[in-house]
Amino acid sequence: MSVDADTVRRIAHLARIAVADDEVEHLRGEINAILAFVEQLSEVNVEGVEPMTSVMPMTMKKRADAVTDGGNADAVLRNAPATQDHFFLVPKVVE
Repeated sequence: MSVDADTVRRIAHLARIAVADDEVEHLRGEINAILAFVEQLSEVNVEGVEPMTSVMPMTMKKRADAVTDGGNADAVLRNAPATQDHFFLVPKVVE
């Protein structure tokens, strides 16, 4: 697949990039080189290759899924403009 000058201008317009007429030919060459590389990648046989999230094998660090109050309710409530019985006090919004 290759692109022509009109396609380069359209891509530049869609990307909201100002491209001068003398830059179009250079960009056309660069875009065609990128597309050629992508075509090469599509020829690679990846049958049976597991997807990777990192080049280094690693496992996610996990913590126990336990419900807690956070241990600092008093510190959180100190930031509230109004509290009552250890809860945030907010104005009534529904009649």
